[in-house]
Amino acid sequence: MEQDYIKAGKIAKQAREYAVTIIKINASLLEVTEKIENKILDLGGQIAFPTQISLNEIAAHYCAVPKDETIFKKGDVVKVDIGVHINGAIGDTAVTVDLGNNKELVEASKKALENALKIIKPGITLNEIGKVIENTIQSYELEPIRNLSGHGLDLYEIHTLPNIPNYDNGIQKKLQDGQVIAIEPFATNGNGLVTEGKPSTIFKLNDIRPVRNITIRKVLQFIEKEYKTLPFAKRWILKEFPQGNFALNLLQKENIIVEYAQLPERSAGLVSQHEHTVIVKEKPIVTTL
Repeated sequence: MEQDYIKAGKIAKQAREYAVTIIKINASLLEVTEKIENKILDLGGQIAFPTQISLNEIAAHYCAVPKDETIFKKGDVVKVDIGVHINGAIGDTAVTVDLGNNKELVEASKKALENALKIIKPGITLNEIGKVIENTIQSYELEPIRNLSGHGLDLYEIHTLPNIPNYDNGIQKKLQDGQVIAIEPFATNGNGLVTEGKPSTIFKLNDIRPVRNITIRKVLQFIEKEYKTLPFAKRWILKEFPQGNFALNLLQKENIIVEYAQLPERSAGLVSQHEHTVIVKEKPIVTTL
């Protein structure tokens, strides 16, 4: 299983590095998204969650929609969050591309991640990690986003315990040998909190139950088979099923699937993000580095 995590991380790293080369002013967000997802598949990975490209004050969960007309503009702060899995073992990584003059903002989350990785080992407490992240970001006279966190990873599960805080939250739970975690500092020139925004078009199975309608049943069976408990995009479903919108709406109404919300910074501050996946050991393995 460890080798699957390592392989997934390696592919995620390659996809992230590729993303940085194609995010340019006037490029299409939809085209870039699909190129990244195709790159993951070409490299032999499976997509662990829809590629998210969140701009400026949107901290997370912006997912390209069909016919998305968003174009990267001069000044944009572009966060790319990429997930790859091999047999359910996930590599989760993110990077920020600055299309403007936001060097300090981008450097703050990057340096916070680097400093956090230096202290990862079995027995380190969660609040110690959060304190390093918080102190690093505040040294740039910026704020960490306190209600977003890193997280544990498990087979076909993208968000599990423990939550890895981006500030000193006082929680002294310790990391355990062999845990797989994602550390993802967010830095902002705003007040350091996100709120729920518009729907993201990213869904996840919530409560599998029988459905009578044949078309909806086919869509549900496809979701179960292809994505299991991992998030998926409306864009993917609409490529497979002409009546995908109808099916997703009904499945959501029945609470069989749930939709994530976009997460804008509450005071509309700009946000940067960096993320790596780590296997916790005395000498930790950063799979996406």
